[in-house]
Amino acid sequence: MNWKTLLFCLWGAMALEHAAAHTDSLSTAALTAALDEVIGAHERYVDVREERIARLKQQLQNADTASIDFFRWNGEIYKEYHAYRCDSAIHYLDCNLHWAVRHGQQVAADETRLELAYLMSSTGMYQAAAELLQQVRRSTLPARLLPDYYRSYFRLYSESGTYTQDASFRNRYRKLSVCYDDSLMQVLEPTSALYLERKEKRVVAAGRLEEALQINDARLAGVQPNTPEYAPITYHRSQLYRHLQNKEEERRYLTLSALTDIRLAITDHASLWNLAQLLYEEGELERAYQYIRFSWDETNHYNASSRSLQTAGILSLIDLTYQAVQQKQSERLRLYLLLISAPTLLLIAAVFYIYSQMKRLAAARNHLEQTNEQLEISNHIKEEYIGRFLNLCSAYIDRLDAYRRMVNKKITTGQTEELLKMVRSREVLDSGLKDLYENFDTAFLRLSPDFVEKFNDLLQPEERIVLRKGELLNTELRIFALIRLGIDGSSRIAEFLRYSVNTIYNYRAKVKNKARISREDFETRLMMIR
Repeated sequence: MNWKTLLFCLWGAMALEHAAAHTDSLSTAALTAALDEVIGAHERYVDVREERIARLKQQLQNADTASIDFFRWNGEIYKEYHAYRCDSAIHYLDCNLHWAVRHGQQVAADETRLELAYLMSSTGMYQAAAELLQQVRRSTLPARLLPDYYRSYFRLYSESGTYTQDASFRNRYRKLSVCYDDSLMQVLEPTSALYLERKEKRVVAAGRLEEALQINDARLAGVQPNTPEYAPITYHRSQLYRHLQNKEEERRYLTLSALTDIRLAITDHASLWNLAQLLYEEGELERAYQYIRFSWDETNHYNASSRSLQTAGILSLIDLTYQAVQQKQSERLRLYLLLISAPTLLLIAAVFYIYSQMKRLAAARNHLEQTNEQLEISNHIKEEYIGRFLNLCSAYIDRLDAYRRMVNKKITTGQTEELLKMVRSREVLDSGLKDLYENFDTAFLRLSPDFVEKFNDLLQPEERIVLRKGELLNTELRIFALIRLGIDGSSRIAEFLRYSVNTIYNYRAKVKNKARISREDFETRLMMIR
């Protein structure tokens, strides 16, 4: 190990130790600030984990594949990937299972099967988990593996009962999970961490929340902050406070759990989702959106295919939060519009255009839902327009603010002639229109990338439109793109493109005269372009 690697690892250890010594006693507001900070620096914590994995892989590479060291180093790498990257964790467990079977190590093979089945059950791979468990004979297991055996079966049936859509299977799986939970409690030591966890769950189910808090106190006393065991215990405590309707404490322990997850580069987590939900309910929309987006990125990094189903709620929350943030920013824009002058008209036109398109997109989404098409299509369309709307509005606000400061400066210094000359100039308007049209062209072609080709198919071969270098759409194509979006009145098109109504009418008539189909059918065929 070189000195840079050693220094990097020492930094990681010291950072976690320092964090553990301080965050536990911080106020909720201070904890929230700490969480914002670690989210911004999360790549450093990922680097620490990746460095540990790299060292373990080097040890594995140096080990003889026939020795027990090969099995041991595979297991250590699996532990690093377990809550970090699902597919890699499964890979290294598979390697160990093949090794144990090949070398006749029955106990090691069964232990690996139980660990792999538990992981697969947790990530929705129920059939594969069930097949692995069927290969384990309970009668031949040593006593130390009985808790793992019952825990794996309990996990399989509790997860299956939660996510199955069939009521009869759901009841069956839940009954089986209760049976295996009872068996698990029989073989666990009453002082063990898993026993206390299961006991707490049972007490909560019975409605004895104060007793559950006492059990959680005992669990917390047995772990150190910023350890893998600390995160789930604080998460469970937050759920107890949710049952008790104590949102302050719920938020505190969700934050502590999320802090631990991020500092340890744990990507398979639930605390940050729940914290985002709580902040959303309390009206902290921007922070909720930030947490949701980060959590969703981490879930994708974990790379478990079943998480798409299990995180459907978070996708809905992303959508709701995004709309709420957009609405809040729109309200601010309305205030700014009352305070600014001439360029405001351009911004109003942009807001009106985007708003009308968002309404069309909402109607399109409802239609897609009714025809059972994928939710991803509507999300893509909506995010495309919202993103461009926000970027465009932000750019216009910056320009208008700079314009306001310049006007104020010139009035203050008595430069009225220069101010009058500047106001008479079309430079600001022309620049704004250029940006608006570029944004429109880009957004429209993202949604209908084959529009130009399909539009030309409606024209006679010799009349096909050829764009100049660098052009996305020209004026003729832009007119019919607006018509394709539902803006078919010549006056509305003229207002958007800054032409006279007669000019727009002439453009439309000229293009229809070039069509290889009847003039009456031209716009009907245009509306069929996707």
